[in-house]
Amino acid sequence: MKAHLAVIDMQNVFADPASDWFTPGFADILAPVGKLVAAFRDVTFTRFVAPAKPLGAWRLYYRRWPFALKPPQSQLYQLVDGFEGSTVDETTFGKWGPKLAKRVGRSDVLVLAGVATDCCVLSTALAAADAGQVTWIVADACAGMTDEAHERALDIARGFSPHIEVKTMDEVLSCCA
Repeated sequence: MKAHLAVIDMQNVFADPASDWFTPGFADILAPVGKLVAAFRDVTFTRFVAPAKPLGAWRLYYRRWPFALKPPQSQLYQLVDGFEGSTVDETTFGKWGPKLAKRVGRSDVLVLAGVATDCCVLSTALAAADAGQVTWIVADACAGMTDEAHERALDIARGFSPHIEVKTMDEVLSCCA
């Protein structure tokens, strides 16, 4: 089975406890995500970045979070140490779009790990599945804004089976790495 791993938003802005967007549990998934990255041939890292000029609802969003209106090269938006490689930047929660679709190509399955399960991971999975891409979320290689939000997002994802499947890292490694 040909699989493509997309590591969603493993960035300083979500790792730093001083950040307004800190994701509790981020540190807990560093090792599992690292293990997946080491095991996969095809890996894309994604980054959430601010648009140069927010439009529509994004204007409201950045009024709430003005600290995040920084250029993509800002340290805030860099991947955490230890993660580097091919990157897709998007100004949206969901990372599925033409750039990631091109990277995934004809892969049988898109495997997702990263943060936050209840936002960028779930919205990426839903858009990919809607486009016809079989998508797996690696439950133990994702973290949500809270443990409860993480579990709720996984429950929502399970409702989209067989388009989206929630897997453990061991299940994914046994068939795809």
